[in-house]
Amino acid sequence: MAARQRVVVMRHGDRLDHAEPMWLANKPRPWDPPLTDAGILRAWTVGKRIRAQAAADGYQLHRVLVSPFFRCLQTAGQAVAALCAVPDDAALAAAVESSANVPLDTSRVKVSIEYGLSEMMNAEAMGVFVSQVAPSVDKWFPDLAELEAVLPTGTIDHSTEPLYPEVPKWGESVRGARTRYASVIKALADKYPDENLLLITHGEAVGSSVACFGTGVEVYDVEYCAYSLLKRQPQVEGEGESESGESLLKLLTDRSGPTTGIHYLLP
Repeated sequence: MAARQRVVVMRHGDRLDHAEPMWLANKPRPWDPPLTDAGILRAWTVGKRIRAQAAADGYQLHRVLVSPFFRCLQTAGQAVAALCAVPDDAALAAAVESSANVPLDTSRVKVSIEYGLSEMMNAEAMGVFVSQVAPSVDKWFPDLAELEAVLPTGTIDHSTEPLYPEVPKWGESVRGARTRYASVIKALADKYPDENLLLITHGEAVGSSVACFGTGVEVYDVEYCAYSLLKRQPQVEGEGESESGESLLKLLTDRSGPTTGIHYLLP
């Protein structure tokens, strides 16, 4: 039987504008806050947890795809550092309290930005203030090179193109965003079928990964740096598969538990 692909879908860390509501005043990109110091530490800590869980379950992560929002890029920087940290000894790595000055083996993972993992482009996600300026925004983010500079040097993969060449258009519905997230998650799994993926994105995307690939699950809260764990069984000729192919990507419900930091109701 072919090896099972894993897809981890993770929310970014604690955002500064939620801790300091006046942060967005007079900012050139009020929709793009950084992490708090606690958020950076949380991203590093959860990154180490994800690495340890993967090792315990007998696999490693090969590729990280990240939303272009700054809070996600910062989260990815910490998570990638955790995945690439040297030495390999899990106990020693767990004792390291910060990613600062930690030696990295950057050959372990490939990293790229995926605009399809962006935040919901609507007032529900970004608030009234951003919704007032959004119609006049011509450029939501800096150039790709500036975004990539936030990520650990030596990890960027320039050999692949994103599914979405730019951020989704403003004004998408909540339902439309959830459909986008489910579609992008599955498309990325299909694009890299021989690799285990870490997708760093937003709360609604993590919730969608549980709701869409679980069974009758209703998500009501996604904590900072919460993550779901999906598995995809590559298609084997002659074995059953639904016409849509959705049966190939499902919420993992083995001994590791289906989620961390995600609260949901079962039917």
